[in-house]
Amino acid sequence: MDKYALEDFRELLLRRKRELYGRLVKIEEDLDQPMNADVPDRVTERENDEVLEGLGLAGQGEIRAIDAALDRIQAGTFGICARCGDPISPERLRAVPHAPLCQACAAELASGGR
Repeated sequence: MDKYALEDFRELLLRRKRELYGRLVKIEEDLDQPMNADVPDRVTERENDEVLEGLGLAGQGEIRAIDAALDRIQAGTFGICARCGDPISPERLRAVPHAPLCQACAAELASGGR
């Protein structure tokens, strides 16, 4: 992968990471709000909090994946499947820039293969 493409991916990953951090801050602010005194409203708020917590966990997981992709850029291994060593297609990287696996390896792992 050429230097310019790597820089584009690095910028894309950093932009997404900033976006995720912004969302996580908003989620934390929402979760820190005091609960409503009305019991039915508290039930609804708790359900909403569970959704927010799930979104927060997903965001944290994506940030970890982005950090790993940034590390791979630094190490010179970005765009190489961490499992089989084949190149990851540019189409896959455009869709999931932090993807550590090629499409075939990701599909095999998702289906329970080894």
